Amino acid sequence: MKASGSLRRQRPGLFALGVLFGLNVLAWLAVFDLENNSFLEVNFFDVGQGDAIFIETARGHQILIDGGPSSAILEKLAKEIPFWDRTIDLIILTHPERDHLSGLIEVLKRYKVENILWTGIVRDTPEYKEWESLLKKERAEIFIAKINQRINCSTPEVKHCQIDILHPFENLEGQEFKESNNTSIIAKLVFGENSFLFTGDAHKSLEKKLVEREAAIESDVLKISHHGSKGSTAEEFVKEVSPQIAVISAGKDNSYGHPRQEVLDILTKYGIKVLRTDNDGDIKIISDGENIKIKNQNVK
Repeated sequence: MKASGSLRRQRPGLFALGVLFGLNVLAWLAVFDLENNSFLEVNFFDVGQGDAIFIETARGHQILIDGGPSSAILEKLAKEIPFWDRTIDLIILTHPERDHLSGLIEVLKRYKVENILWTGIVRDTPEYKEWESLLKKERAEIFIAKINQRINCSTPEVKHCQIDILHPFENLEGQEFKESNNTSIIAKLVFGENSFLFTGDAHKSLEKKLVEREAAIESDVLKISHHGSKGSTAEEFVKEVSPQIAVISAGKDNSYGHPRQEVLDILTKYGIKVLRTDNDGDIKIISDGENIKIKNQNVK
């Protein structure tokens, strides 16, 4: 992965970079040096009408995917990260819309972030301009997301642990969009025999393209795109992912009517267990590499 323009810095530590060649595609392999512990935790935070997902790997490295619409993310992180720990290893911004971006701005102000992965697209919004300003000041290594990138998080105990980037299909850095939902980073986390698919706010059209491309989207846990809007969650996509669990991040009594009943009907049709932050609060899913467990007092 190339770092973005003048934001590129050489930093030791979490990421060691290598090169993968194949079909004339140049991709970078970012490698976590992980050890100890044998559990992966994935937290879907209740941050209102927005997304914020916090992952702690088997060796304690921390990954935050999106930050929700407000500073509420700071309170959520404080429950998962010890008070003396002010470092986050990797932030992934799926796309720079307020309900995913604003909380990350607060995180950058409060925590030292080692690495940032995002699309590098351009938006004309106050939140985007503040994000861009903070990136110039932040001492993080900046990576631009593109298909075929991989973050390896294997451990001696669990040999198979990785995050694969399935979208964007091309480098979008510097391109301007009036609405960025369909530019979302789509990533698949694999830990042993278990897998999680994170979809940002992808539209049905993008979901269908993944199916057409025969992308490796089958997963145990599916983060439902765009808070369960009617413009996402194509039935053929759900069928191909074939998840046991679907997680919907939405705010209570939101003005959009998310999640929409037609989305819930599709999930019911395929016998998928539905978890919702608006009903269930914070949702923690734990994997030992073979089995997944929901740890939430509101979920049975």
